[in-house]
Amino acid sequence: MNWELIQESWPVLVGAVPDTLLLAASALIIGFALAVVIALMRLSANKPLWGVAYGYVYIFRSTPLLVQLFLIYYGSGQYRMFLEDIGLWVAFREPWFCAILALTLNTAAYGSEIIRGGVQSVPWGEVEAARAIGMSRSLLFRRIIFPIAMRQALPGYGNEVILMVKATSLASTITILEVTGEAKKIIAATWSPIEIFIIAGAIYLFLNFIVTRGVAMLERRLNPLHETAIKDVSAGADIH
Repeated sequence: MNWELIQESWPVLVGAVPDTLLLAASALIIGFALAVVIALMRLSANKPLWGVAYGYVYIFRSTPLLVQLFLIYYGSGQYRMFLEDIGLWVAFREPWFCAILALTLNTAAYGSEIIRGGVQSVPWGEVEAARAIGMSRSLLFRRIIFPIAMRQALPGYGNEVILMVKATSLASTITILEVTGEAKKIIAATWSPIEIFIIAGAIYLFLNFIVTRGVAMLERRLNPLHETAIKDVSAGADIH
């Protein structure tokens, strides 16, 4: 094990963490908004909307993310004239835009199914009670359905966040120097893959540890049963 190489390479790979986080955060934020729309389309009684959403989800869940990334990055070059005519070539010629677009479209497909499951798990009695007091459909969704659905979907969506952090490593295949991209660059110069990939793996492990802890804390805060249990334990301690 070349410890000197590890000491020299560690700061370089850690310095690429902000790019990894930027890729993941951008895709997750935009992808979440898109996932909500797609989930509502999947729950719609409108057949054309349902069909478009179903087709989108089926395609992006059934094909590898790497293929999707290559199609967007390399495939867009075949339509350069068209993209120039509509003013989008400036974006599609940039690896960052293509990586974020591919990650966003992919996470939106998976996220929409998680959110759809959360919406379908909302107790029907609470919806009926809200309707009985005259709550409008939009207010019902904002106040009752969506908060409960997100609480139910949080564990599944936490897994999607972890997967997206790891998926950013694929951006290195289109010249983006995030953590894996920097690792490949160092390996090409040193021919020492074991040491470098150990560092890269440790960085991803640490990032996902932070994500899992954050999701667990959020779950505890949003779970009313957990809060009730804490109060009961505190009350019992006070009695004794």
